Amino acid sequence: MLHLRLITPADRTDEVVRLIDRTVGTTHLVVLPGVAREPEGDVVMCDVAREAGDELIGGLRSLGIDSCGAITAENIDLSLSERADKAEKDAPGEPADAVLWEQLEEATHEESTLSITYVAFITLATMIAACGVVLDNAILIVGAMAVGPEFGPLAGVCTAIVQRAPRLALRSLTALLVGFAVAMTVTVGFSWMMDAFDLFSEARLEGDRPNTGFVYAPDWFSFVVAVLAGAAGTLSLTSAKSGALVGVAISVTTVPAAANAAVALFYDDTHQALRSSEQLVLNLVAIILAGTLTLLAQKALWTIQRRRSAARP
Repeated sequence: MLHLRLITPADRTDEVVRLIDRTVGTTHLVVLPGVAREPEGDVVMCDVAREAGDELIGGLRSLGIDSCGAITAENIDLSLSERADKAEKDAPGEPADAVLWEQLEEATHEESTLSITYVAFITLATMIAACGVVLDNAILIVGAMAVGPEFGPLAGVCTAIVQRAPRLALRSLTALLVGFAVAMTVTVGFSWMMDAFDLFSEARLEGDRPNTGFVYAPDWFSFVVAVLAGAAGTLSLTSAKSGALVGVAISVTTVPAAANAAVALFYDDTHQALRSSEQLVLNLVAIILAGTLTLLAQKALWTIQRRRSAARP
């Protein structure tokens, strides 16, 4: 269930209440006249089943409540109410299958913004991965995968394509490209420092690396893995059952490749640098493709589900 808190101008409250009343899957309606001060107006609260949330929020936005008032949505962890149970039962579909597009846009907007924290995380992840590829250490690679924040911009690009939001697309691409460029540049300098302390060496980079050799060997298998990871990550992001390991699943094909390219550049290994860059680009494209198709499929299936539910007597 979702809890909605709305601030509405007094002359729009009745219209908002009517919209809530005719939306299947809503309950616990509360109207507090004249209590809002900034902006001035009434406060309307209700609970809505997650699968009906997108329809209701979309209706409220079409009334302009997001412009003349405010719309706030929160997840409800526990609701002990027979009315809430009935609302969930009446709402079409399953909660885990529902996509809240406004929530998705807000989440990807926040995660895809180029910030000092984002650049710091992706740079640290790339440097950790650099240690992993030179040492052929799978534990360090997993550590780098856990730190990498790049799925945020990737999801932002997918969402922007589906929702036709050019500003979100530009912001996400900027964060993605600038983030990797800065991370790889800093990692080249990091490689110089590690080499000066005799911790990195060209012999290690050129040696047999059974655990990390995949990062500079792009092939159809890499593409398939990236597609599967992109689909899984997108489903987890849109589902009510998001998993904490999504970043790991996505980073497996991005951060290590970027790190290997940076170290190879330092040692003037053009072959590994180019192949690693190919791996990075291939997997970024595959993830965006899979994520976009997944969102389009979810949007189409949910539209069909709504139409079927509306057609029922």
